[in-house]
Formats: sequence, C-alpha cells, structure tokens
Amino acid sequence: MTALTDGENYTAKGWMAPIDLDRVPDVEAFLDRLGHGRFDRSTLVAPIGRNEVWAGRTESGRKVFVKRLVGGDDVTPRLRRVLAFERFRAARPELADRLRTPGFLGADEAAGLVAFDFMDEARNGAESMIEETFGDELARRVGEAIGHLHDAAPRAGEELDDGRFPLPDLRLLRGLPLEMWHHLSYGELESWSILHGDAELARGIVALCEREDAAPKVPVHGDFRVDQILLPDDGGFQITDWEDFRLGDPARDVGAFAGEWLFRSILDIVSARGDEMVFEAAEFTHEMVLRRGAEKIERLRPRIHAFWQGYRAVREGLDEDFAVRATAFAGWHMMDRLLASGARSARLTGIQRAAAGIGRTALLAPARFTIALGLEDE
Repeated sequence: MTALTDGENYTAKGWMAPIDLDRVPDVEAFLDRLGHGRFDRSTLVAPIGRNEVWAGRTESGRKVFVKRLVGGDDVTPRLRRVLAFERFRAARPELADRLRTPGFLGADEAAGLVAFDFMDEARNGAESMIEETFGDELARRVGEAIGHLHDAAPRAGEELDDGRFPLPDLRLLRGLPLEMWHHLSYGELESWSILHGDAELARGIVALCEREDAAPKVPVHGDFRVDQILLPDDGGFQITDWEDFRLGDPARDVGAFAGEWLFRSILDIVSARGDEMVFEAAEFTHEMVLRRGAEKIERLRPRIHAFWQGYRAVREGLDEDFAVRATAFAGWHMMDRLLASGARSARLTGIQRAAAGIGRTALLAPARFTIALGLEDE
C-alpha cells in the first residue's frame, strides 16, 4: 500500500497540495458531523480536477476523500445526482455487488460537500492504459458492470434526472457567449473554431442528439472515462464520479469507453508504444499518419471488443441502432477530448487535430466503423 506521506508518488500521480482547510472550515466541520474527526493535514493530497478535493487520514484513522463541487447553478443538481446514484445502488444489493464504487460516507448539500473512502493505494484506468496493464479481461469485466447498471430498471417512486447532458451543447455550436469567449485559452479557441467552421460536422452532432433523444432511456453513468475506473491492489475495480448519473441513452457510456481507446490509439501515432521496432520520424506525412493510425487502432481494438463482449453478455436485447449510436458517441468523445486538450494547451498539436479528424469521420458515418471499433457480436 502506498503511504499517504509519499509525496514523490503523489506528484507522479498528478496530485498536488490541497487548498488550505483554514480557508474552508465547512470541510472539517462536515467530517466531525460524520464522526471521523479532522484531517491529519500532513497526509493531505488533492488530484487535479474541476472540483476542490481533500484526501487523507482523519483523526479516527479512516482515510477519507472529500470533494467540494465547484461551479455555478449546476452544483446542486450534480450533487443530487450523486446522492440519487447512491440511493439507487444501495436499494439493489445485487447491483451493488456487481458495480463496485468507493464507500459513500455522507454529503452536505448546502455546502456542496460529499465524502467517500479514500482509495489511496489504487491506480486509475488511465494510468493502467498508459502502462499497458489494462487488459482484455479487465475491459470485459468493466463492460459487464456497465451492462448491469444499464439493466437496472427504475422503480416506482425513484426520481431520476432525465434531462439532457451538458455536452454536446447545440447552442454553443451556433456561437459562444462573449463572457465565455473572453475566458478561453488560445487552444480552446482553436478547438471551437474547428467545430464552428464545419457545417457538416455540426449537422452530424445535431443528428446524434436527435437519435439520443429518441433512444430508450436507462440509468447511465453519463461521463464515463477510464480515469474514473479505480484499480485497488486486490485485483478488482471501482467506478467513480457519478455527478452525471441519470436516465439516458446507454450508447453514450459504451461509446465513451470506445472513444477513450480510440483517442489513445491516435495519441500513440507519434509514440513507439506497441511498435515491433524503434520508430523514428522527423516529421509525419499524411500517408504515415493514416497508416500508423490504422495500425494503432487495430492494436487497441481488442480492449473495446472485450468491453463489448462483457456488456452484451449482460444486455441481450439492444435496439438495432445501438452499435451505430455508440460509434457516433465514440466520435463525439474525440471532440470532447479536443475541447479538454485545448483547455490545457496554448496551441493544438497536429496529433490533436488528427484525433478530431478521426472523431469527425466516426461521428458522420458511424455505420461504417462499428466493426472497426470492435462493437460487433461474434
């Protein structure tokens, strides 16, 4: 188990020192009410993300992860969706056994706080993906878990959010509000210029949203990424971050998983990962990008197919358009990653633009690429 005071390890994980708790007294008051006592501040770390987080050992000895949701009017709905998921899962012991999540400790809705057991020894799926330890068997079991979530029918009296997801935001495809525009990085402006300068892509995104609206609705994660899969030392896995849990199109979750591996494969075009010989190139030609892109997608396709097999082992009666929508959502996921990359970049790189181009193709002609992505039955 990784020691909480191992600063070098946490720096490697992309974590940092959290906000001074003296500036946020609600956090330790919240922990006191939960019965865990205050944090041992020498153990505190925080992952980089949009929310404020404190993770460490408390006076009781328990390791706790406290998140304060940050944002505007969406903070309360996001927290309520987290609580709705915890109630939904707790009411279904069979689902709870098949879909593991960090232990829920409590929430303070007024303060926007939620607490979970801190899995300090766990790596996440994104780290495992990069290290190439995220194998087919793990992908299959994750597919089964998501399948069980999608197969869990709401009961009378359970009020689950059924509203549209924040993205794609069709209003932003027409133009950005001035206030938003002023706060964007140059990389983000480049990303939005790609979306705004492509009328065919915009029509494809609108068409995907229309198909999503017409699709059967089930409980979904809603913002599924491999970095939300925690991998403890016991060989199992847990899925985190349920702020977008709601009734939605299950193809969104499946497409997001496929999109994660598709995005990784495109990033690998410029790396030697998976190459049988040392790869060296001073610059990439268009033909080289296409050839290596196809090779890299084929190399990682088994992860997507294993996920799909696990998913289909649980969910047999899918609508006939399901795999096509999932492929289109994989394409949208590439656009979503483009926007996220732009937020962290002064300029978009050529490989980020290449990823957007692959995503565009999958989004506009998804029926042609379901098999290429591994979303086909045996």
